Amino acid sequence: VQLQASGGGLVQAGGSLRLSCVASGRTFNNGVMAWFRQAPGKEREFVAAFRWSEYYASSVKGRFTISRDKAKNTVYLQMNSLKPEDTSVYYCAAGTGVITSTIAEGTAYGYWGPGTQVTVSS
Repeated sequence: VQLQASGGGLVQAGGSLRLSCVASGRTFNNGVMAWFRQAPGKEREFVAAFRWSEYYASSVKGRFTISRDKAKNTVYLQMNSLKPEDTSVYYCAAGTGVITSTIAEGTAYGYWGPGTQVTVSS
């Protein structure tokens, strides 16, 4: 199983980016696909997840939108109104058997992609 994220880059504050993550090797139609991020010197943090509904970290709610294309085994993260504090490496994660109470915990996910850098300049 491989997860490949793309779409990162450099953007000015207030701008937008769209991340994509394609899963290959198995489908996660009944599982969870999610995004996490990690900034230098900080712990990895949950950003958003999609199973049958959407889940967001409070820091991104209202600005980011997660969506999923089951036919393409792909999850997207539309990021609007970006702020310098959104600067991080963004990781795609996927898991099966993830229960709702652990959906924001990285340890609940068995599959991870290599990450894509998002840099927001002020």
